[in-house]
Amino acid sequence: MDYEEIIGFVAAFLTTAAFLPQVYKTWKTKDVSSLSLPMLYLFFIGIALWLIYGFLKGSPPMIFANSITIISSFLLIYFKLRYSKK
Repeated sequence: MDYEEIIGFVAAFLTTAAFLPQVYKTWKTKDVSSLSLPMLYLFFIGIALWLIYGFLKGSPPMIFANSITIISSFLLIYFKLRYSKK
């Protein structure tokens, strides 16, 4: 593994880890009032495209980070739809 891959994995870990506390907090509190559904949809689509790009480029850090983040963003969309007050 070269230094570029190491930098990629560190960046992937940090950006993915930064998103997880929001998922955990939303899951525990069920408070979705501050989450924007359009933002979540756009974010999910963007992450899906980054994941596809990572596969096309054969980039393990991109695949790793975006695989976890797409699950996290899907969970936030699910929480937003389930816990929103109608």
